[in-house]
Amino acid sequence: MKRSTKKAIRRVAIAVPVFALLFYFIPVLSVIWLVAGIIDVMRNKGKTGLMFSRYFLGNGILTWLLAPFNLLADLLSYRNPGLYTLDDFPAAYRAEIEHVLDTFRARKDEIIADIDREFGEGRRGMYVYRWYGKQHVDNVAEFNRDFKYVKTIAVSVFSGKESTTWHYGPLRLSLRVLLNLMPADSDRVFIECNGRKHLWRDDPLFIFDDTLFHRSVNEVDARRYNVFMDVVRPSPVPGFLSFLLSGVSAIAEQMKSLFYKNWTMLGGRKAGAAS
Repeated sequence: MKRSTKKAIRRVAIAVPVFALLFYFIPVLSVIWLVAGIIDVMRNKGKTGLMFSRYFLGNGILTWLLAPFNLLADLLSYRNPGLYTLDDFPAAYRAEIEHVLDTFRARKDEIIADIDREFGEGRRGMYVYRWYGKQHVDNVAEFNRDFKYVKTIAVSVFSGKESTTWHYGPLRLSLRVLLNLMPADSDRVFIECNGRKHLWRDDPLFIFDDTLFHRSVNEVDARRYNVFMDVVRPSPVPGFLSFLLSGVSAIAEQMKSLFYKNWTMLGGRKAGAAS
């Protein structure tokens, strides 16, 4: 029997009695959470068995637990198309996003050199300048300002032939902005989300709701460097969403260790010096 099959059977064997107990002791709350999860996961296009199993039994469980909160965030925000362009952001949001992206474009060689010095021979790394508003690495002056909408600024780096599995992000208070700094001329380096395979060579910029089912793939023998930003969702009440995100920042370090346990968090020594 395949390892993946054994793992799936084990998950079901654990989940069935747990769900049975929940529905027995707290039936109303359990039904509400189940319905919220179904509404949430059905937002995805290209529905597959893997998509549902990962959501309810795999790495999407936290996304499911947060489904009522995420659906409330939808009510507090403008329409969510899932995949975004810069034109979907109000002018003030776009100004901050473009400030960060233009800085990365202008200082690309210097930034990549800094990352390579610290990354060494790692598989996956995250070089963090800001994390949910908290300053880490401070060696790029353009990032050492107060941002109203941009909450996380980092660079994710994959070694050659390194990819993520299909997964969900947990929280829909923000959107993910990615910019590939060195697009490989290959159709084997891409991000796939909501029924779309986005090739970095065709467009280095990709903006999306990361609570949708997605994966990032690098099947060439070369490093992949992606700017990694979290931006407050466009909303009629952006200050309230920012307030909610400030609460998230209190547990951001724990979330980081949970969701990026297979990553090397880079810039730690510099982050200590900056704090």
